[in-house]
Amino acid sequence: MRRRDALALLASLTMGTRSLAQTQGRLPVISFLGFASEQADRATLTALRRGLVEQGHVEGQTIVLEARHASGNLDLANRYIHEMIRRPVDVFVAPGPAATRSIRRATQIPIVAIGLPAAAGGHDLFASLARPGGTVTGLSYFGEDLAAKRIEVLREFLPKLSVLGILHNVTDPVFRDWGIQTEASARAQGLRSVRLGLSSPSPDEITKLLRSLQEQGGEAVIVIRDFLTHTMADAIVSTSALLGITVVAEQERLVEAGALMSYGADIPDLSRRAAGYVDRIIKGEKAADLPIQLPTKFELIINLKTAKALGLEVPPTLLAQA
Repeated sequence: MRRRDALALLASLTMGTRSLAQTQGRLPVISFLGFASEQADRATLTALRRGLVEQGHVEGQTIVLEARHASGNLDLANRYIHEMIRRPVDVFVAPGPAATRSIRRATQIPIVAIGLPAAAGGHDLFASLARPGGTVTGLSYFGEDLAAKRIEVLREFLPKLSVLGILHNVTDPVFRDWGIQTEASARAQGLRSVRLGLSSPSPDEITKLLRSLQEQGGEAVIVIRDFLTHTMADAIVSTSALLGITVVAEQERLVEAGALMSYGADIPDLSRRAAGYVDRIIKGEKAADLPIQLPTKFELIINLKTAKALGLEVPPTLLAQA
C-alpha cells in the first residue's frame, strides 16, 4: 500500500471514532423522550442532568439537551420521535422499555435506556447484558427479580392477605412478563393473584379493573412500573383508597401520590449513571459495545401518613430499612 493511501485510510478510521456532532462542528444533541407525564419523568430527567454535569458538560456550551413527554399517548410519542430524528439527534435517552423499543424501530441513532429488563430473552431490545449489540445500551431496572421481596414486605403489613391484584401495562411485552413473574411470586407465597391489564391512560379503565379486584376479595394491589401506571398514578391511588385497596409500587412516584410503600431500584441513581454512557457515545463509542449495567442501589419507601390512614402499624424492622 502506498504511503498516501495508508494516510488516507488512517484518517478515515480516525474520523470513524468521532461523533456526528464533532464531524459537523456543532454541539451534540441529546434527546430525552419520556412516554409518561412531565411530572412522572421529572426526577429521572433531573438526575440525568446532574450526571451530565458530573461528566463535565454544560447545557448550551458543550451539549444540547431536549426533553419531550408523551403522557401515555403513543401517537404523540411517535410524532416526537420523528421530530427529534429530523433535528438531528446524536443520542436518545429512553426511560423504559416501551420508549426504547419505539425509538429503536424508527432509527439507528444510539439509545441509552434507563430501566431495561435484566434478562435478554422474551424481547427484542438487546442480545445480552455483556454485549447488547445493535443500538441500545443503558441500565437494567432489575424489576422482574424484585417481585418476591415486594410481596414479602407487603405481607409484613397485611399478614392475613390472601388475594393480591397485579396492575400492569399489557401493551408492552416486557411489562406483561413482569406481571407474569409477579404472579408467579405471589403464587409461590401462597397467594391468589388477580392480573389487571391496563391498556390505556384511562381513569375509567382503572376504576373498572380495581373494582373487579375488590369484587374478588382483593385487599392490595402491586403496581408494575411503566409509563401508563406512572402517568395515571394519582387516579390509581385515589380509586384504590375509595375501594379500600392497599397500593404497593416499585418506586417513589406512586408513594408521593399516596401509595403505602414502594420497593425497587433507585431510578434517579440509574439516570445519573446513564449520563456516563451518553458522554461516551457522543465522544464516539458505540452503544453495541457498552455493557448493560445493573442497579446497585435499592429503596424501600413507606408513606407513614397512608399507613396511619389505613390503620396499619409499620413493623420496626421495616422502619429500620426505610
